[in-house]
Amino acid sequence: MDWLEQVKWDAQGLVPVIAQEQGTGDVLMFAWMNREALAKTAELGRAVYFSRSRAKLWFKGEESGHVQTVHEIRIDCDNDVVLLKVTQLGHDPGIACHTGRHSCFYSVLKDGQWQSVEPVLKNPESIYK
Repeated sequence: MDWLEQVKWDAQGLVPVIAQEQGTGDVLMFAWMNREALAKTAELGRAVYFSRSRAKLWFKGEESGHVQTVHEIRIDCDNDVVLLKVTQLGHDPGIACHTGRHSCFYSVLKDGQWQSVEPVLKNPESIYK
């Protein structure tokens, strides 16, 4: 897999990944991939990340049902950041965040404080049992 050799992996063998919703352009989340996760993502057309806290592959949606179908995989000019163009499945509108929101980037700095500007679409307690 020559293309995997072109990725600049960090000292832990990881690369940062941004998931962007294909239809809206919304940035949904940030995660990490190791070589196996990126290869699986390309093979399956489904987002597979590497969970640093659990030290294992994380098939997005394996617990929540909020799967990401991958339409395109891009790499930045330095070959050290991956961008996935995805469709977020499992709920309408799509839920990418473990807090039950559409995007993990739901807080905005206003008047010196972080303020939530996106609603919880589904209670996370009902997503993760």
